[in-house]
Amino acid sequence: MTQRHVVILGGTGFVGRHLVARLLQGGDRVTVLSRGVDAAKRRLKPQGASLIEGDVADADFLAAVLDDADAVVNLIGILNEKGDRGDGFERVFVRITDALIDAMQRMGVRRLLQMSALNAGRGESHYLQARGRAEQHVRASGLDWTLLRPSVIAGPGDGLFCRFDGLLKFAPVLPIGRADARFQPVWVGDVVQAFAKALDEPRSIGQSYDLVGPDVMTLKQIVKLAAHGRGRHRVVLGLPTSLGKLQAEVGEWLPGKPISRDNWRSLQLDSVSMEDGLRRLNLMPTPVEPKLAEILAGC
Repeated sequence: MTQRHVVILGGTGFVGRHLVARLLQGGDRVTVLSRGVDAAKRRLKPQGASLIEGDVADADFLAAVLDDADAVVNLIGILNEKGDRGDGFERVFVRITDALIDAMQRMGVRRLLQMSALNAGRGESHYLQARGRAEQHVRASGLDWTLLRPSVIAGPGDGLFCRFDGLLKFAPVLPIGRADARFQPVWVGDVVQAFAKALDEPRSIGQSYDLVGPDVMTLKQIVKLAAHGRGRHRVVLGLPTSLGKLQAEVGEWLPGKPISRDNWRSLQLDSVSMEDGLRRLNLMPTPVEPKLAEILAGC
């Protein structure tokens, strides 16, 4: 049986590293594409995967490395952009997706798994709107596509519990806007299994899967859980709308953007779903709270 060759864009990121390891375990040949990889990320790359550096927004570069690919997984993403015009999200989510579709069509590579997000295309967030446009382009591509749309993803080194863990280290009181915003954190291992399962199952072609955990949590509950996991006693103060917006305005200019205007716009929509894409893929959603020690150990 011919070994399947899977090319992954964004394979050095949070989800990507876990997915690369999972596919290698399953016997696939994996090539990771990246614009640039520092020494730390190179060390984290699972042994056995190939790494090719180049401009992932260049369709010619992509076509050159897809000549013997059987499937492509696009995990490239950012949580914040420089400024607040939407052009950073447009470049990462839409233009790179367009270049990838062009390259795949040219090279006759049909199978595409695309990472998206719950609420893609909804609301006023530049992030969500760009995710939605990328979804539209994938659906119209004529390729054998599958869209995977997670809520916030939890796992060692994540951008959820670990982000708040860093803030709570020095803040006895943490004020947050939209404290009642609801999420269904999904375990990173479940997201990885969903991608691997979708790759193996032809019935996933032309399908979109909302990936959510079994528990709905408010933002305040998530922050308090992060504090509890370290044995910290912290006051989490929910802000009224006016002060929440002001916090986002200030956060826009702080190093690392702990919160931005676009994060605030995203928070206006609850990141929950009535549709359980994991169960549709015959996967059992993992509760995140029992995984808290493992998550925080990786922060």
